[in-house]
Amino acid sequence: MKSGKSLSEKGPAESRPPPTRALVVGPYRNERRSGEPPGFGFDLVQLHRSFEARVAEAQGLAEAIDLDVVESKIVTLPQIRPATYIGPGKVDEIAAIVKQDEIALVVFDCALSPVQQRNLEKGFQCKVIDRTGLILEIFGQRARTKEGTLQVELAHLAYQKSRLVRSWTHLERQRGGFGFLGGPGETQIETDRRLIQERMTRIERDLANVKKTRGLHRKKRRAVPYPVVALVGYTNAGKSTLFNRLTKAGVMAEDMLFATLDPTLRAVRLPRGSNIILSDTVGFISDLPTMLVEAFKATLEEVIEADIILHVRDMAHADSEAQRADVEAVLAGLGIVASAHKPMIEVWNKLDLLDSDQSLALFNAAQRRPAKERPVLISALTGQGVDDLLAGVEASLAHERVTLDLRIEAADGQGRNWLYEHTEVLQRCEAEDGMTHFTVRVAPALVDTLRRKFVEIPPVAPLRQAPY
Repeated sequence: MKSGKSLSEKGPAESRPPPTRALVVGPYRNERRSGEPPGFGFDLVQLHRSFEARVAEAQGLAEAIDLDVVESKIVTLPQIRPATYIGPGKVDEIAAIVKQDEIALVVFDCALSPVQQRNLEKGFQCKVIDRTGLILEIFGQRARTKEGTLQVELAHLAYQKSRLVRSWTHLERQRGGFGFLGGPGETQIETDRRLIQERMTRIERDLANVKKTRGLHRKKRRAVPYPVVALVGYTNAGKSTLFNRLTKAGVMAEDMLFATLDPTLRAVRLPRGSNIILSDTVGFISDLPTMLVEAFKATLEEVIEADIILHVRDMAHADSEAQRADVEAVLAGLGIVASAHKPMIEVWNKLDLLDSDQSLALFNAAQRRPAKERPVLISALTGQGVDDLLAGVEASLAHERVTLDLRIEAADGQGRNWLYEHTEVLQRCEAEDGMTHFTVRVAPALVDTLRRKFVEIPPVAPLRQAPY
């Protein structure tokens, strides 16, 4: 994918420009002042978050691409204005801050229409991006694989296509966001719209091939087969730190939003010797743009196809419960719900950030849950509770697995190795006839293979009671 420089792309140290000075604006509707019934027209999940927490998250998103956030400002709205989203008085107030603090970019923590974005840029005399544009900018920087860059470009093209409107100003010609589309002149709008659509069609074709390749890889894994365990969770919940601890991989794991974008898969051996495929996925976030969910469906298919889902939660975060609801909403949108056939284990992470009283309260809360819904408390950073997590994964897999009794010749070393590599060996004993008896647990898909390769010991029939 060819692209120009993004908002905060860094060049050599000697020529690196200073970071862009930014102002983050949180324009949130005040339910009490709106006069509407509770929940009417509002995101019920967002109502659980304070305005301060929401604008702090937006500031974290801005800082994730190295913007110099000079100030963050909350604007409470009784209603949304069609022309500028916020009222004219607030537009003038923010314009004064922009001029005084020499702000080059204003980030709105909401979804702006093209008209609202254009009018705000005229009012502020600087560049304006909304939450969708900001997340796309982050994804553009984080994508490393060919698939990831294609997915991001497809989402960004869909976003930019909606921005091709009449009456482009000088500011709008400079709007570059992702970088590959500088901003069309008025006479080129239709041409650019056609070029964008052609490029989107090519990307969709390439992603269809990626989807086909992923399907072939999954088919090969099923032939082994190793169960797939997918890590999901809110961005910065600690998924990659946990992934690295379990797999000894070097996946990027930093204290920033969307540190991981491209999916990573590694094999992990469970305590009893069986193997799983662990998948690390992109973090979710509130108000995740629909176009991103659509673009990343190829990646999220690893979650859809997973045998077990580990929902990693940051229990040290003040909005952990709201984050849980956001993640579950995205999963539900993908058609994923916890069930007997697809267990979901909550992993309460970051115990290392809690004091003893908070940890005890968390432990007691977990114990009050029904056994099947009980979360596992861990610290991915220190390793506390990780053994319990692996045991829980093993126990969940066991419910779907079949137990077989087999016998092989004592001299068949190759057969023994195959059993230890592809099954969970529960018991082994040497029989008097020189054969070795194995009790193994396997995925249903592997039962026929085992019965072809080895001799199954039939279950012992119960003794009949002699007649009196």
